[in-house]
Amino acid sequence: MQYTTQMDAARKGIHTEALKIVAEKENYDIDKLCTLVAEGKVIIPCNKNHKGIVPNGIGSMLKTKINVNLGVSRDCKDLDVEMQKVHSAVEMGAEAIMDLSSYGDTQKFRRKLCSECPAMIGTVPIYDAVVYYHKALKEITSQEWLDIVKMHAEDGVDFMTIHCGINKETAAKFKRNKRLTNIVSRGGSIIFAWMEMTGEENPFYEHFDEILEICQKYDVTLSLGDACRPGCLADATDASQIEELITLGELTKRAWEKDVQVMIEGPGHMPMDQIAANMKIQETICHGAPFYVLGPLVTDVAPGYDHITAAIGGAIAAMNGASFLCYVTPAEHLRLPNLDDVKEGIIASRIAAHAADIAKGVPGAKDWDYAMSAARKKLDWEQMFDVAIDPEKARRYRAEAAPEKEDTCSMCGNFCAVKNMNRILDGEIVSIYDE
Repeated sequence: MQYTTQMDAARKGIHTEALKIVAEKENYDIDKLCTLVAEGKVIIPCNKNHKGIVPNGIGSMLKTKINVNLGVSRDCKDLDVEMQKVHSAVEMGAEAIMDLSSYGDTQKFRRKLCSECPAMIGTVPIYDAVVYYHKALKEITSQEWLDIVKMHAEDGVDFMTIHCGINKETAAKFKRNKRLTNIVSRGGSIIFAWMEMTGEENPFYEHFDEILEICQKYDVTLSLGDACRPGCLADATDASQIEELITLGELTKRAWEKDVQVMIEGPGHMPMDQIAANMKIQETICHGAPFYVLGPLVTDVAPGYDHITAAIGGAIAAMNGASFLCYVTPAEHLRLPNLDDVKEGIIASRIAAHAADIAKGVPGAKDWDYAMSAARKKLDWEQMFDVAIDPEKARRYRAEAAPEKEDTCSMCGNFCAVKNMNRILDGEIVSIYDE
């Protein structure tokens, strides 16, 4: 039987190779997984031209996945450094790499990613159009915007952020309802400016059916972009955000009619007490499509530590239904992240994702923690390092403050509760002071 996309195959009852791989990785019944893909509740971004991809599934009932944003800019344009970040990210467990390049030969880097990287590859075509055409923003035509989408699909990109929810109607709502930080989405600000200068409708919204044809041909997953995501706590869950989400829900149904896979992008900044409600609103308005969140950052006052604010929000969001976390590094709001920043961001996001998987009862999630606890009980340091989410850092910390006795650490020494409980329960005499 023939099929166009993973969703089309699932609706025809075809178990694709990608579906089989995801079912095995998730330890999930393949027939149930097939049904979820057919319904749009699970996606498997997998462009036909991305030959080396190792498929992953994204959905609230599966393990929470993380995405890493990378790419060159005018101030940081070393492709080799960015590829180092890519390889490090994959080694550290990132399931997706999003190329946000905004300078130079962007296609060279994108094609290199799609030929070498086994992770899912995402892009934002609107950035690339500005670089590719080398002309004033208002002079880019509707057709030229769409041509970039096609180029990215041909290059092998698995998912694309398309800012199609900010049409004339939602833009008018934004202008009537003033915000503290306006539009903080780069793509959203670009398309809003283009619409204001040209007086035309958002081409990604107006020509959505043409975009669907491209996605269907190459099996590209649409990541429906949140141009009106809140950029500070004061703007969270406002009229513009909800208005755009309603539009994205309508576009989701249109995409599914063409067998195109969809995920919805979600809030960036939001107080903790609003996160659960936002996840429920998205699930309802967007018909259960997977939710992809940037953070959310739960406070605005921590530049240099926003990997922590995002991990807090990400854990709460994933526990309440988000499927995909976009990492945030300590460099967020400050500069392009370096290798160390990338690592800190990935580890923070992985901790958030794993914590959420435990809370929502993903099968096998607690096994990892059990293995660590068993190693700690035995004071088996090598096993602890092997099980740790970041073995290198754990080993380094212990080495930097080597204890006098190998069966303790420099924090507790002979006062170690684990050591003393093991001994007393084995019938030994414990004499902490004299030892």
